[in-house]
Amino acid sequence: MDHTTPSMTVAFLGPEGTFTEEALLSQGDLAAATLIPFRSMPEALAAVAAGEADLAFVAIENSIEGTVNLVLDALVFDTELWIQREVVHEITENLLVSPGTGLADIKRVVSFPNALGQCRGWVTAHLPGVEEIAANSTSEAARIVASGTRGPGTAALGTALAGKLYGLDVAVPHVEDQPGNMTRFVAVAAPAPGRIPLPTGHDKTSIVCFQRADEPGSLHSILGQFSARGINLTKLESRPTKRSLGDYCFIIDLEGHVDDEVIADCLRDLHASLSSLKFLGSYPAAGEHGPAIRRDAEASWRAADEWVASLRSHVARP
Repeated sequence: MDHTTPSMTVAFLGPEGTFTEEALLSQGDLAAATLIPFRSMPEALAAVAAGEADLAFVAIENSIEGTVNLVLDALVFDTELWIQREVVHEITENLLVSPGTGLADIKRVVSFPNALGQCRGWVTAHLPGVEEIAANSTSEAARIVASGTRGPGTAALGTALAGKLYGLDVAVPHVEDQPGNMTRFVAVAAPAPGRIPLPTGHDKTSIVCFQRADEPGSLHSILGQFSARGINLTKLESRPTKRSLGDYCFIIDLEGHVDDEVIADCLRDLHASLSSLKFLGSYPAAGEHGPAIRRDAEASWRAADEWVASLRSHVARP
């Protein structure tokens, strides 16, 4: 999946102009593929599971609103897909209106629920009492405003790109409550031989741990497997399994790759002790320092390999 071509198809949350598309287009190889918009992120994931698209590119976590549960639940319970990469993208929300609409004219604001949450403080302070309406995406919200179906006085929260696509004005830019609002996106594909990206020296592995029973200390025993091996966890979250009240699974992101022996050994023990262990992927970790960390890891490995080779050259051989 590292050599994306125009013949490859990538499903994403549409219509055109969403933050998802904005983040997707930041990835040169993915931007070169054939992009297919879907009405919802679960539909995009389902398209890959059904073989109707090669990749799905979806939001999974936001620095303000937290986990995008409908995506996480689809990955955990509804599909068998592996994460190929993660992309962290800054989200800049804009108040979009039909030309000629002033702040005093706005009676309702429509957007994707996470976007509404990310701007709630600003909306409350500057548009008190307005009605909030959920849409399937920020871009659909812009389309709704442009269509006039909700009547005059309707505004949207979304990208400047969506405003341009639908002929809307940016009444107020940067209406997100917190600066540096970041969203984590993932590209996922169906499992197949060779589908797990090679280790880079700066990777993440995502798994789901299902307990045998709701027993005291069960989470402690799971975490002990990582602690004993010095494996750092970057995320730990519980989700109801949907089987019965109080029955939870644990979604864990950890540093390292399944091809690393210490990670493989840990997953082996977890698989043997748990009711079920689901693998969601091993993939390059995002972040501005990622390339430098990968370069350092590669240089360190080469130096270590040369050191071992020099020692082995002194081994007495027949």
